[in-house]
Amino acid sequence: MLGSKLPLTAKVEINILLLVVTFFGLLTRLYGIQFPRAVVFDEVYYGQFVSLYMKQVFFVDESGPPFGHMILALGAYLGGFDGNFVWNRIGAEYSNNVPVWSLRVIPALSGAMCVPLGYLLIQELGYSHITALMASLLLLLENSLIVQSRFMLLESILIFFLLLAVVSYLRFCKAPRCSSVRWAWLALSGVASACAVGVKYMGLFTYLLLLGLAIFHVWQLIGDKSLHLAVVVRHIATQFLALIVLPVALYLAFFYGHLNILYHSGPHDQMMSSAFQASLEGGLSRITKGQPLEVAYGSQVTLRSISSKPVPCWLHSHKANYPIRYENGRGSSHQQQVTCYPFKDVNNWWIIKDPRRQDLVVSSPPRVVHHGDIIQLLHGMTSRFLNTHDVAAPMSPHSQEVSCYVDFNVSMPMQNLWRVDILNRDSEGETWKTILSEVRLVHVNTSAVLKLSGASLPDWGFRQLEVIGDKVYKGYQQTGMWNVEEHRYGRSHEQKDRELELNSPTHIDISCNLSFFARFLELQWRMLSIKVEESEHKYSSSPVEWITMDTNIAYWLHPLNNAQIHLIGNFVTWTMANVALVMYGLLFLVYLFRRCRKMQDIPEASWSQIVQAGAVCGGGWAVNYLPFFTMEKTLFLYHYLPALTFQILLIPIVLDHIHSHILRSPSQRLAFGGVILAGLCAVFLAYYSMSPFTYGHVEMTPDQIAKLRWKESWDILLRKH
Repeated sequence: MLGSKLPLTAKVEINILLLVVTFFGLLTRLYGIQFPRAVVFDEVYYGQFVSLYMKQVFFVDESGPPFGHMILALGAYLGGFDGNFVWNRIGAEYSNNVPVWSLRVIPALSGAMCVPLGYLLIQELGYSHITALMASLLLLLENSLIVQSRFMLLESILIFFLLLAVVSYLRFCKAPRCSSVRWAWLALSGVASACAVGVKYMGLFTYLLLLGLAIFHVWQLIGDKSLHLAVVVRHIATQFLALIVLPVALYLAFFYGHLNILYHSGPHDQMMSSAFQASLEGGLSRITKGQPLEVAYGSQVTLRSISSKPVPCWLHSHKANYPIRYENGRGSSHQQQVTCYPFKDVNNWWIIKDPRRQDLVVSSPPRVVHHGDIIQLLHGMTSRFLNTHDVAAPMSPHSQEVSCYVDFNVSMPMQNLWRVDILNRDSEGETWKTILSEVRLVHVNTSAVLKLSGASLPDWGFRQLEVIGDKVYKGYQQTGMWNVEEHRYGRSHEQKDRELELNSPTHIDISCNLSFFARFLELQWRMLSIKVEESEHKYSSSPVEWITMDTNIAYWLHPLNNAQIHLIGNFVTWTMANVALVMYGLLFLVYLFRRCRKMQDIPEASWSQIVQAGAVCGGGWAVNYLPFFTMEKTLFLYHYLPALTFQILLIPIVLDHIHSHILRSPSQRLAFGGVILAGLCAVFLAYYSMSPFTYGHVEMTPDQIAKLRWKESWDILLRKH
């Protein structure tokens, strides 16, 4: 009967321990995050990008992909931030329009969620709730993770996505093969991996570790004879889609959103190509909009080097000659200097001239320049031809000097014919086009290529960049490629009229619309190839100093008293993590050696468990730490935090193994439990002792500060009244 049917029911299991550690994770990370209401350390760096997001102004950050900045900007957007704040000084007080809580809440929430994720990760590795609770408590009371979570910084967000990716993949591995939820966990792992890489390139290390685990898992599936070949192929294809295709697609989506949000011209435009700049609103697009597309004889142009190294610059000349003799005694032609100048200037304008004609205006209809045509380049303001000859360049003596020809009647003939080679004619055609065509100018007489050497000229050359004629030019070199950036059709016959024309702005109404992939590839290449001059920072450190916490970072000092915030870890936890790492390595080697000799000290299931735990936690530490020894960049203690997180998770794993498999008698295990409890109490005491440096609320006396300086190498601030 209808009345006898059971009502719709749902069974819910609540893990009270997980809820408790989550609550305390939120409490320790969110408590008082509006304090201090001032710029804290790298907030001065990330805040600039948040403001640019609010104003939708384009920028380039060579330190990493845009997703992390987008997350911080989301918090600013939800808080109603208008982007109007000058991020120029650590410690600067925030104005009333800056929603401090909104700017800091997403990193704080991410840091808080790392605590339950640590719990879940240990559980997914097959350990008990007590062992998982120990892991979450160690993460909960780690001062360095708390500090990094409470401000507008990216490390807590990065660690959250790293742990989420690993936990999701472990859940996928343990879920029943017929379960649809299993594939949802796999997809979530791929999404989290993409987000981690999108926040910081450091996320790539753990992503590669995850791919290694996936390859091992697939290898086991291939060797499982109980599975049909079609099932194995389906598993491989699904993992490929979830862990490679999906993350790549999401990574592209981050850039797509980034480029669509930031469509206004900004401070970093000149790092990009002319075509990229012209795709942004304002800036160059305002100047180039409506320019003639095709370069013709009589065109007035500026020629920009395709290379942006050492800086973007334009072919330039001015009324100054090379010195008769250089400092080293070599002689020059003493002709007019030709350089590459990194600023917009009227002396950047050149006129494309037909060697067979005398006129310097565009005919009607225009006679367009094509690939392979021979031209002359006349400097607009001085009316002298671009020239090169067999005279050594000032800073690059193995190359030819480039000059604007001056006839000194000394048997040095003019050599001013240049052949136009359009290098991207397969995509842009044989016609020389404004912005789009990448052109190589080859000297007819000597076959030398007009090239930016990158060297700076001395004071006599006004420190501008050297341009040379390179006779040994080979292959694809951006330093030898140029594109027309600004362009107008010349109409003036007289020099005075031409000078007025050159000084007037170009006409204004078509813009160059690059495809997303063209803009993405250019931006990604710029981010990877930009070399920022690294300088020693007061708080920079080496990876060797991180393990023993011989360094710290002062994040903030109260303007009136000694209240301060430092990135300092929990000394007890860091010591335990180092001991656990060494002990795990010794245990693994001993077990491996004895297994090679056919001695099995622990059950096969326990061996598989500790190997997997080591691969995840020990491997997570290694891949996030060891690569820094190869990096030539300024490093800080916070770079160690992802590695530290995995290292901390190794502590309860080693303790659980000792308790379960090495200690045999109940009395030994009971005593060891007491040692563990004492250790956790020591962790809490260390957390509580260092909390004035973690939260910065306490106004401390010099004696109190001295007691908290547990290491001589720590740079603790003391305000002198």
